[in-house]
Parts: sequence; C-alpha cells; structure tokens
Amino acid sequence: MTDALTAFSVPPPTLRALASTEPSPEGTRLVRDVRRSKRLLLLRAVLDAAPGGRSGETADHWALLEEAERRDAGAVRDVLHYPATGVWAEETLRRLHAPCGPAPDLGHLGALAVAAALRAGIPFSHTLRPLHGRLVLPTLGLLRPDRPGPLALCERSWDPDHPATVPLHALPGGRTALDDLDPYRAPGPAQPAPVRPARRLTPKGHKRWDTQWSGALTLLQRYDTGRAEETVQLLRSLVPLAGGSRSSGATLPAAAGSVLARAQAPPALAATLVHEVQHGKLSALTDVLTLHTADHTPRHWAPWRSDPRPLEGLLHGAYAHLALAGYWQRAALYGARGAWAQHARIRAQVAAVLPTLRAHELLTAAGREFTDAMGAAERAMDDLPPPGDQHTAARRAVDRERRAWCEAHPELAPFAQG
Repeated sequence: MTDALTAFSVPPPTLRALASTEPSPEGTRLVRDVRRSKRLLLLRAVLDAAPGGRSGETADHWALLEEAERRDAGAVRDVLHYPATGVWAEETLRRLHAPCGPAPDLGHLGALAVAAALRAGIPFSHTLRPLHGRLVLPTLGLLRPDRPGPLALCERSWDPDHPATVPLHALPGGRTALDDLDPYRAPGPAQPAPVRPARRLTPKGHKRWDTQWSGALTLLQRYDTGRAEETVQLLRSLVPLAGGSRSSGATLPAAAGSVLARAQAPPALAATLVHEVQHGKLSALTDVLTLHTADHTPRHWAPWRSDPRPLEGLLHGAYAHLALAGYWQRAALYGARGAWAQHARIRAQVAAVLPTLRAHELLTAAGREFTDAMGAAERAMDDLPPPGDQHTAARRAVDRERRAWCEAHPELAPFAQG
C-alpha cells in the first residue's frame, strides 16, 4: 500500500501551499486524491485477505458494489470513501491478519454494498444479518427490523419516513453528516488514541448541533472564506464526542474526512474545525511524502501541551496552530472579540517551536522545505500585527512556560531550546 501511495507527486508549489496552511485548489485536490487512493488500496487488501474473498458472501457483496458502480459511480464512491468505512476497513484487515482475537466483521461489506445500491437506485436483492436488532447502512442511517434473523433487502427497503428507519442526520449547508449512528464512526478502545463518541442523540441534541454548526460556518465564512470552503470540501462527517471529553476535538487517520468534536459554542467550534482540518491535511501529505525519519520517542516541548511530544506530534501541533493563528488574525481584523489575544498567544507558541522543527537533523529535504514554508507563513503575519504590545507579551509568557517545562523535565531541556 505504501509503495503505491508514494507514487504521488507533490510539486514544490503545492508543498509550499500546504505548508502555509492556507487553502488552495491544488492542496485540496491532493488531499482528496490521496484519501481516495489509500481507501481503495485498503479495501482491495481486505478483499484479498478475506477467506473465500473471491467466492461466497464476500464475493456477492463485492459484486453488488460493482453493479452499483456501473449505474452511479459517484454513489458508490461516497459510500466507500465515507470516513467510517476507513475505520471498518482498517479494523477488519487487522483482525484478518491477527492469529487470535475477535472475528472480522466481513458482513459490514454487505451493508456498504446495499447502501451503495440504494443510493445508485438499481434493482437488487440482498440478504444481511442485523446486529442487536439494528442494521446500519453507511451514509444513510439504520434499519430496525420488527423481527430477528436475516433481513431480505431490495431497492424499496429504504424509506426515510418509515418508523423502522433512522436516517443519518445531515448538518445544514453542505454534505457534512452528524454521525451518531455508524458503529465504526470512531475506532474502538483497542486502537491507538481511543475516543469515546456520544451515543445516539435526541432530536433536541440534533437541533443543538445544527445551531452550533451553522453558527460556526457563519463565522468561518465571515472571517475566512477560504477556510470555510476548505472545511466543507474536506469534512464529510462530524462525530459528537461524549460528555465529559477533555479534548474539544480530534482527528484520526483511519477516519479521514471526519472530525470528532464535543458540543461547544460556535466561536469555539469554528476554531476546532480549523484546527482539526489541518491535522487531516497533514496526515494525507505524510501518507505520500516523508518529512522526517525521527522515531516516536516523546522528547520535545510543545507549548500547547504539558507532556513531551515526539517530532511527529510537534510538527502536527505546530501546523494546526499555525492555521489557528492565521484564522484568529483574520477574525481580529473583522473585530471579533478577543481575537487579537488569541492570535498573539497562538502565534507566539508556534514561533517558539518553529526553530526546533526547522533545525531538526532528521528532517528530509521535503521536510526542510515544508518547515521553511511554515516559517515564512508565520513571519508574514508581521504585516498585520496586533495592537499595542500583545505580541511581545505573548512571547514573554511562552518563554516563561518553556522555562517552567524545562525545570519539570531537566533531562529533556535541550529539546525545548529553539
């Protein structure tokens, strides 16, 4: 899979545009193309590893997908590239290669096929087995059969108005879904960086998210139209986090095109979306381009966290915060309350770690070009400085935080110096 993805070419102008965090047609196209290529390779690996993958039920599911694709390739593409499909595919491939543990959920491929066939509008007949009285159809919602056992499905099986049907909730103003239904909307606890998605929301909960989402998009469109468009283009689903989540948001590589977020006021949600979309962009880029050869040892100071970070984590954090600094600068120019203080604080954090990133001995040539372009984007913010001494004060505050961190981690102090 990796060899196929490294065949992607990233022209220097596209690399620099991505490094700046500023939206660009070329950068968005690359991210989407990489995600699609990776997903198709992953699905093919699942099919190749599945017992009897070329015959039996798995082959029947795949045949239905191919039939739907002949009628409406876009409908099939939307199902196969839905973020939760990636989580299922990675988990299934892992289970297929594990000598012991839970059996792979190959039946979910049938749910993907049926969802694609329904969206494509083809006549079909397919039988699936609901789990715990529910049958999830990715991108559509779920069915609650009135009796246990296998369920015979056809092109008339999906009626959004039927009492046994629970449609996936569509957020206003675009194609982003609020996914509180798909069992694979977030990785399970056995996978890295476990997160706890909220359970199915009530209509009141959906309405609250509609309000918060609409408010966040309105702010993005007002302050930064490019990032608003980028968010709509790159974000296919938003997964509500359970109450009590410490993080305001998260992005997981397996669910490319999805953001997990807790309920929050529109200004905070807008910033969360800007931040998390950058993580998704950088993950796609590093799927096809090696920026460094460092290991995962946590040793670097990151001013937005208390724990030491590996170089990869430091790079991701600096990249996402660089975008936030730019967003808050634009918001401040439109008079958003508190935006200059947010900009000054976050920019000072990014400026404090960029020297460490740019001078790191394990950067590749592409990594040096990328971090140099990040540095240029940070310096360009001097053209519109915050009023008064806010920038100077923010830098001093960050320097104090660095000294305190070095005192708490004396063995890692050399990794905190820029």
